[in-house]
Amino acid sequence: MASEEKIRNRIEELVGEEHRLWEAESRGEADDDARSRLRELRLTLDQCWDLLRQRRALEESGLDTDAARTRPPDVIERYHQ
Repeated sequence: MASEEKIRNRIEELVGEEHRLWEAESRGEADDDARSRLRELRLTLDQCWDLLRQRRALEESGLDTDAARTRPPDVIERYHQ
């Protein structure tokens, strides 16, 4: 299982890519592929944040942080409803 540091680093990478794509969108330079990638990034970021929250909750409870698992997209997407 990924360490908290690896998860945070991955989040930073994804956020950087997301910002670059949003900047392209704001300049009118984004195409359908870029917009699709933005949707993918949002979901992947949500999964990473969820995994990080799971790990922290397990740690606070004195449980094994490696028990945290990346939840499937359909579970993560329901969080927004």
